[in-house]
Amino acid sequence: MPRHPDPDLEARILKAADSLWIRGGARALTMRAVARAAGTNTPAVYRRFKNREDLVKGILLRVGDRIRARFQHRKSLEEMAEDYLQFAVDNPNDYQLFYMEAHLMNPPRKQGARLAPIRESRPNFGFVEQAAARELGGAPEEFTELALGLWAIAHGTATMLLNEVIPKGHEPALRKAFRMGVKGVIAQAKSSRQG
Repeated sequence: MPRHPDPDLEARILKAADSLWIRGGARALTMRAVARAAGTNTPAVYRRFKNREDLVKGILLRVGDRIRARFQHRKSLEEMAEDYLQFAVDNPNDYQLFYMEAHLMNPPRKQGARLAPIRESRPNFGFVEQAAARELGGAPEEFTELALGLWAIAHGTATMLLNEVIPKGHEPALRKAFRMGVKGVIAQAKSSRQG
């Protein structure tokens, strides 16, 4: 009897891989473990994802969606930055995956080709540019440096918190400094638009 393709299998595989990653990080994410967790076999996983890298790209998109869902309804850039930081603290394996493997989302660059805007490979970056345009006026493309500044501050703070770089008990001071940095970058962007 011929086998019928399972239209939900790819989604189940991604969900299983995502779950394994959240629970166990990089070591837990093997094609065999994913197949087992998805209720299928390893060849079926390879038919849908050519290799582990391809599977990780799928998970990265899911993580990006979770980050965006966390801050997309916020009214201000400050609130979005705070939610981004809290997402990292609440989801350390997701955050670790994103920054260990985010290079997989970079489009290949051909010799002599123009440099693609960051928003093309990082939809959440474009979302921040759009939020800045709504908050400060102007076109999203005018806010690439602001979005980079916010990203740098948030990622640096998240990394310091997750890796326990600062001595215990100093986390509130770091978060206060984070908020000051976010406000400063936004204030600088406002000031440069006014004059």
